[in-house]
Amino acid sequence: MYIKKILLAILVIGLIVAAFFANFVYKAMLKPNTAFNNESAYIYVPTGANYQDVRAQLEPLLEDIDSFDDLAERKEYNKYVKAGRFQINKGMTNNDIINSIRSKNLPIKVSFNNQSTLEKLAGRVSKEIEADSISLLNAMKDSAFLSENGFKEATALGMYLPNSYEFFWNTSAEDFRARMLKEYKRFWTDAKIKKANAIGLSQDQVIALASIVYEESKQASEQPRIAGVYMNRIRIGMPLQADPTLKFAAYQLPKYKNTVIKRVLNVHKDIASPYNTYKNRGLPPGLIAMPDISAINAVLNFEKHKYLYFAADAKRYGFHKFAKTLAQHNVNAREYQRYLSSQGINK
Repeated sequence: MYIKKILLAILVIGLIVAAFFANFVYKAMLKPNTAFNNESAYIYVPTGANYQDVRAQLEPLLEDIDSFDDLAERKEYNKYVKAGRFQINKGMTNNDIINSIRSKNLPIKVSFNNQSTLEKLAGRVSKEIEADSISLLNAMKDSAFLSENGFKEATALGMYLPNSYEFFWNTSAEDFRARMLKEYKRFWTDAKIKKANAIGLSQDQVIALASIVYEESKQASEQPRIAGVYMNRIRIGMPLQADPTLKFAAYQLPKYKNTVIKRVLNVHKDIASPYNTYKNRGLPPGLIAMPDISAINAVLNFEKHKYLYFAADAKRYGFHKFAKTLAQHNVNAREYQRYLSSQGINK
C-alpha cells in the first residue's frame, strides 16, 4: 500500500508537471499573442539594438509580453538580436514572432526624383532607411570616394539615378552609396558610353546637359528636340543661354534664398557664376538638378534638326515653340512674355 501511494503521488506530480509544461508550451508557443487590430504591424530594430530595445517596441503589440520573454530566453533570441524591419501578422504566436524577427528582414522600396541637391537627396533617403541625413551626405561628399570613382562634388548628384530601389531598412550610408554606384554603372552600358563618345560628351556632361533639358521641359516627347537645340549651339560655339542655369546660379546667392524665380530677367544674366550659360560658353561644371532617365536618354538620342531657339508656348502649358532664326524666336519669346505679364508674373 505504501509503495502504491508513492507511485500515485509520483503520477499526480508528473501529471501536474506535464499540465504545467503543456500550459507553458501553449501560452509560449501555440497561443496567438497579438494585441493589434490591423492585419500586420512592423518593428524597426536599429543597428546595435539589444533585447530591451526590441521588447519596448513589442510590448504594445502583444497581449502577454511575459510569455514572449520566456520563449525568447529559451530560444536565446535575447542574446542574438538582429537589426532590420520586421513584420508581425495578426494572430501570430510567440514562436512565429521570434522566427520572423530573427530571420525575415523585409526590404523596403526607396524612391526619389527631383532632388536638386545632395542635401535634399540625403534628406529624402533618410526618411526611408536607418542612415541619417548627415551620415548620408558625408558619404555622398566623401572626397576619396568621389576621386576614386571619377566624380567631383559638382557632378556627384549625377551618380544617383532617379528610380525605385529595394533596400533593407538597416542599410548604412556607405552601403546605400555603394548600391547607387552599382546602379549607375549598370545604367551606363557600353552602348550608352559609345553614344556619349559619338556626340563628343563625357558621361558627366551628358547628365549635366540632361539636367538642363529636364528643367526646361518635363515632357519626355519634347526633350530630344530641346536636347537637339543645345547640341546645335554647342556645335557652332554658341552659348547655351539656358534660363534654368540662371535660376540655379541665382539660388546660390543669399539675395535669392527662400525665393522662387518665376520669370528670368536681364538682371539674372549678369550674375557672376560658372553656371551662368549666358556669360560662359559650353556646359556648366555640374548638374543644376536631378534629371529623369528620359532626359538623359534624350541627350544621348537627341533629335537632329536645325533649330537654335525655343520659347515656352503660352497656349500649350509645358510645351515650347521652336525657331531656326533669331527673328522668329523673338516673336515667340515676346508672345510668352506678354502672357507672363498678363498673369502678373513679373519676377
